[in-house]
Amino acid sequence: MIFIRYESFRKYLKFYPVTSLLLLANIVMFIIMSFDGGSTNGATLVKYGAMYNDYQFATEYWRYFTAMFLHIGFEHLLFNCFALFVFAPPLERLLGSWQYGIFYLVSGLFGNVISELMASETHLSAGASGAIYGIYGAYLFIVLLQRSLLDPPSRQTIYMLLVMGLVYSFVVTGINIWAHLGGLLAGFVLYGFIRKLRL
Repeated sequence: MIFIRYESFRKYLKFYPVTSLLLLANIVMFIIMSFDGGSTNGATLVKYGAMYNDYQFATEYWRYFTAMFLHIGFEHLLFNCFALFVFAPPLERLLGSWQYGIFYLVSGLFGNVISELMASETHLSAGASGAIYGIYGAYLFIVLLQRSLLDPPSRQTIYMLLVMGLVYSFVVTGINIWAHLGGLLAGFVLYGFIRKLRL
């Protein structure tokens, strides 16, 4: 099972430097917002770069990037950081740190763009979910087309994770389903593209 984390703190930092930096960025931004109005405060979220599809922010495209490092409430941060901590490391080792870093950011950006394009009403959005679903998309590609890279328990974990994640996305209110689906699609396609370049 590749998703069991057994490394010491020092080895985790050494083996997965990009994942460690992403976790740190999420936590630091959450702390900063907590001391400046709170992470559930709409004005604070907009100030620090959450996506807000109101007309006056329509050309602030940098929000597609900054929103990936902001979270709305501690539970939101906890769930995304847990997913990143557990599921991202094997992909970082597989792709290499710099390609993984690009992969993560592009998946998140695509998820956020799709989210904005599909929005039917004004809403505020933030979180790493699009990028994390990009990681899940890469694993979906591996499960379907590179089965030998994963042991059976890891494959079962991916199937269960995707089913539960998609059900959760549709059932629970306030979830940005389009960011999840956009990130998943981006991760699947991007991983396939990277794999083809390596052949």
